Amino acid sequence: MKRKILTLVLILIATQFSFAQLSPVITSWIINTTGATGYDGIESNVQIVQYDDSNVYVSATCIPGYDIGPWDGDPNVPVNQNFVLEIPRYPKPNSGTLTAVGLGHVGVWSNGVSIFNASDGMSYNNLGYWHRNAYYFEGESFDSCLGHAQQQGEYHHHCNPRCLYNDADSTQHSPIIGYAFDGFPIYGAYGFANANGTGGIKRMRSSYQLRKMVNRDTLANGTVLNSADYGPAVSVSYPLGDFMEDYQYVANSGDLDANNGRFCITPDYPSGIYAYFVTIDSTLTPVYPYVLGADYFGTVQTADIGQGSGHVTITDSTTVYTTTGIAPINNTIKFMFTPNPVSTYGYIYFDPSSPNNIVGTIYNLKGELIRTIKNLQPSISYAINMTDYAPGVYFLHLTSGNQEVIQKIIKIK
Repeated sequence: MKRKILTLVLILIATQFSFAQLSPVITSWIINTTGATGYDGIESNVQIVQYDDSNVYVSATCIPGYDIGPWDGDPNVPVNQNFVLEIPRYPKPNSGTLTAVGLGHVGVWSNGVSIFNASDGMSYNNLGYWHRNAYYFEGESFDSCLGHAQQQGEYHHHCNPRCLYNDADSTQHSPIIGYAFDGFPIYGAYGFANANGTGGIKRMRSSYQLRKMVNRDTLANGTVLNSADYGPAVSVSYPLGDFMEDYQYVANSGDLDANNGRFCITPDYPSGIYAYFVTIDSTLTPVYPYVLGADYFGTVQTADIGQGSGHVTITDSTTVYTTTGIAPINNTIKFMFTPNPVSTYGYIYFDPSSPNNIVGTIYNLKGELIRTIKNLQPSISYAINMTDYAPGVYFLHLTSGNQEVIQKIIKIK
């Protein structure tokens, strides 16, 4: 009898350990399991989710599975970003100086699309004091899902991604719709009324308020500016809300803190977690600061932020998460190139069991390097435009660590 009890205890411990491994940061992603495509025929949503002891790695094109566009007055169009993003599995509050939420992606939605902060990256007269609110200055270029692309084709949302979840459903706690780069979850607009999980469901209210001012001559912290640094006076042309400095954080005036989050119980974290919430009003209009506040609450993965970021090199052994189970990554490059012979576009598809961060190089018959393609990832299809290649024989080299495979390609007219 003691042996049976011990066996049962061990089974329960193993089951709890396995469940703990598959935490929401691993399971909350919209994974494309069918090769479905979105805008411009690009594979949509998240292609693969992997994890090791410390991090979750999300590979995505940055293209959603729902229809996007058009973008009135915006010449930029979305392109495949080939992202590999690193999210900490066990996020930690930052006990030191908080990291400012800067420009570019600050997190990722559950469909692999980028989250941007409230700024459009510009300030009044380029002086760096009155930073323009993207919702006001770029809102006309947002599509019906409230997204658009920047100059490098990175499709993103500065505010509530209304096509990602039902933002009109005020009867249920919103789902996790993304993660910030400090590892803390981002929920939709609705949560439990009380942080302890009681009180029914309510729309989460921002604690930022518009300042009562006519002239933009002081900052929210009380700093009085030199006249040369004044912003435009409040007017029909520049109404309150046009600039991020038009808002002031007023503690406890809403449900959320200065980071636009709070410690609370959620359906996914019954023991409690710090969580961000997107903020909207009763008409579903986005409310400042929209997603994250001025700073991250937790310690940030620096590989995800800054210019050119989002292409993390995975160096540890990982496990692939799938909706039907988990599978180990091995070091064998498995792929298919089609069509071959090729006249215009060739397509490379990597099997999910292939390693990460494959480097592809194309050589002609003389051994001359024609092209290099970095950060190729498993489960993703890549298009190679060979229209301008001269007819003949080419060689595609694929390498990852000590693995190398070579594919002969015949280019025809």
